[in-house]
Amino acid sequence: MVKFLLLVLTLILSGCLGSTMERKDSTQYDKGSFNQLGKLDQDRMADYEIRENIESLKILMLKLYKRNPNQLKKTTSDNAEQAVNWFFNGSHKWDFKQINNATDFKAIYQAFDTEFDGDRVLSLMTGLYTMLVKAHGDKTEFFITDSIDPQNLYNMARNIEISVWMLSTKKDEQGALLLLSNEMGGEIDNLSFEREFGKMIGRLDYFSYTLSEKTQRAITRMIQNITTGVLLPFI
Repeated sequence: MVKFLLLVLTLILSGCLGSTMERKDSTQYDKGSFNQLGKLDQDRMADYEIRENIESLKILMLKLYKRNPNQLKKTTSDNAEQAVNWFFNGSHKWDFKQINNATDFKAIYQAFDTEFDGDRVLSLMTGLYTMLVKAHGDKTEFFITDSIDPQNLYNMARNIEISVWMLSTKKDEQGALLLLSNEMGGEIDNLSFEREFGKMIGRLDYFSYTLSEKTQRAITRMIQNITTGVLLPFI
């Protein structure tokens, strides 16, 4: 059963990548691992979902730094690839003085605050990563004793939608976008950011509904106007 569900997730939600960063196959993490003895099917699905979404965040961070090199210079003299590697593999514990040590909700709001003069890409990605992990009960690997609330996954999907809206609409006093992402109006529209965020939302929604049915825990589908820019809390 789990192999079928993983196949569905792979075919429907992964898609093709428009980035120079090589995407890892999340199923490779499970091969020959002794700790699989302590996992149920839903644990393996959770492992797959969060790892794929972290891979999407890596791609998005790299793309954002390349579209907004002025933000990278606020944090480091390294190139974008080195900065992304440091972000996801460093020993910083998500505590960055460059963004006032902000995490999850605070970091996302800060990224679009016109008075903030720090690295907006670092603030946004720190917020999204720490919020994603928080929605999964502060874990990135799951075992039979762990429990994930499907409502939190659903809310996380909505929070990504709100973050995408802020990314595409929030401007400075001169009317320029605070962060550049999709390119519109040229010979060819570049919607690669929207597609990658869409994959994250799709994975979270798919897994939240699957988990809701499996655990008999209902999801409250909130009617949220994304233009309010208010992120949904977790249970």
